[in-house]
Amino acid sequence: MNIKTAFPFVLGLCAFADAAHAQDPASDRQSILAMQGDYSVDFAFDETVLLQPGYERHPAMRSGGEETVIVVEDTPARIVLQHILVDAKSGHVTKHWRQDWIYEAPQRFEFTADQTWTVHALPAEQTRGAWTQCVYEVSDAPRYCGTGRWEYRNGTATWTSDLSWRPLPRREYVQRSDYNALAVINRHTLTPEGWTHEQFNTKVLRKPDGAQVELAREFGFNDYRRTGDVDFAPARDYWKATAAYWAKVRAHWDRYLSVAPGLRLKTRIDGMSLIIPLFTQAGDVQEGRPVADAEIAKVFAQWVEPASSRQR
Repeated sequence: MNIKTAFPFVLGLCAFADAAHAQDPASDRQSILAMQGDYSVDFAFDETVLLQPGYERHPAMRSGGEETVIVVEDTPARIVLQHILVDAKSGHVTKHWRQDWIYEAPQRFEFTADQTWTVHALPAEQTRGAWTQCVYEVSDAPRYCGTGRWEYRNGTATWTSDLSWRPLPRREYVQRSDYNALAVINRHTLTPEGWTHEQFNTKVLRKPDGAQVELAREFGFNDYRRTGDVDFAPARDYWKATAAYWAKVRAHWDRYLSVAPGLRLKTRIDGMSLIIPLFTQAGDVQEGRPVADAEIAKVFAQWVEPASSRQR
């Protein structure tokens, strides 16, 4: 079964984007950097097409929050954006997801098996003039990558990825066990109020023998609208205090994700075995207590290992 048959109309968007691409990495960089800022965010997910007999559509999911997006790294070929949530009432801060953008990336990681991400090369024709976006968990563990080109038809900046795999999101794995992977095309668009993230998802049960059962399609819509009504100072203070610590954490992940074969997590699917000690260490750093690199390495030694070469 070829998962690319799941969204022929969205795959057409990829070709559309190629045709309208401005071939200007400087414009692309400005589009990516435009996603920084302070936002009120709405998250919406709706199952659409049901693909298996007897499958019942699950309820629509709605949530939201207040989130700031901070530029962590900005070079001609690489931009790193860190998302941080702030509770508007209490000021409580939660380090959220991260997105890295790499111009003409020679390789990327992909979710290939349970708790496993493998690294593989990208064909030159796929990555030429394109940006690869890689998304990471709150612990900076890998989630997914996608490769595509920015296009600017009719004055609208839009980036559309190719189709790639990702694990179940937290909103799903806490209550679902009937599928174990998402096949996804992502689209980012700059808007007058901020930016949007559209997800064209197929929920898939990947079996050990390589067979794939597609259960349903889902449309996700994340709407980032700029706000001046929330005090994001706690988020900026947190990042100022902990940025150097999280840079060390990213370096540990990069040792696995910068070369083949990739990595496998030995944690449960919720990843809390990694999240708790890393967030605890970050809290110590924020309060002025130093954390040695050896303490970070100890966490990785316990819960992360190289992926098996058989899974490449």
